[in-house]
Amino acid sequence: MIDRDAPVFVAGHRGLVGSAVVRRLGAAGFSDLRTVGREELDLRDQAAVEAWFRAEEPRYVFLVAGTVGGIQANRTRPAEFLYDNLMIHGTVVHASHLVGVTKLLYLGSSCIYPRLADQPIVEEALLEGPLEPTNEGYALAKIAGIKLCESYRRQYGSDFVSAMPTNLYGPGDNFDLDSGHVLPALMRRFHEAHEAGAGEVPIWGTGSARREFLHVDDLADACLHIMDNYSGAGHLNVGTGVDISIRELAEMIRDLVHPAAELVFDATKPDGTPRKVLDVSKLTDLGWIADTPLDDGLVSTYEWFRQAMADGTARL
Repeated sequence: MIDRDAPVFVAGHRGLVGSAVVRRLGAAGFSDLRTVGREELDLRDQAAVEAWFRAEEPRYVFLVAGTVGGIQANRTRPAEFLYDNLMIHGTVVHASHLVGVTKLLYLGSSCIYPRLADQPIVEEALLEGPLEPTNEGYALAKIAGIKLCESYRRQYGSDFVSAMPTNLYGPGDNFDLDSGHVLPALMRRFHEAHEAGAGEVPIWGTGSARREFLHVDDLADACLHIMDNYSGAGHLNVGTGVDISIRELAEMIRDLVHPAAELVFDATKPDGTPRKVLDVSKLTDLGWIADTPLDDGLVSTYEWFRQAMADGTARL
């Protein structure tokens, strides 16, 4: 179990995952959380990151920072997604090594796996086939992050571990229609259609693709559980082990937000990977299981979104 009184750095504390990790660590009694905004520290700058680490001397690091987005953002900004994430992973991992960080948890993404991987996807499927073209840049950066942690462990004995979460959602998500992921983008489309009295809601793709969704607070709980209970060389999948089709997801959000709306699928837009659901048996064997049902999570996320819209704090 990691020391609750030691200095802990959460890299990316303002994002969807980082803010959830900060909440979870606070609830667990961590007394010395270190955070820094991008206006103060560019995590792509190795010299600046090293100087910050030497000044702050964190003992534990949650590396959850990165440039993220949905299909459209990944398709149109591949160089940015690849460069930013390669640099962020490299600077933070190397600085952690230089100052002797006791333990680091690196978060990747389930997009690291081959597009046509056998389902549910086991950790061993990594690098066994071609990636999904629409998010290849992001996936390559995340794969590099895994191998970086493995390499520092092998060469220096660093206790750097990796976890790969499935599709996330929850309070603090990005609801931008171009750069957001499918769930928050759908929620915003139905919300705006309801506000405008529109009878139809357009949805990218055929609706046949299947995805798994994990509430971000569950992920934050899993992160702490992994830091407390795992020091293995291989990465761990984090998810629910249950998937639904995009059509089913859209219907759930419609019923919650705008029941009168008709779904209109645009088959000229990409579906992405046909199916993606993780085998989470290794994490289950460590004693952790997600406990937020999707319908409950959608309700709480929509309540948060409506309040954020009213407050003017929603990421749009």
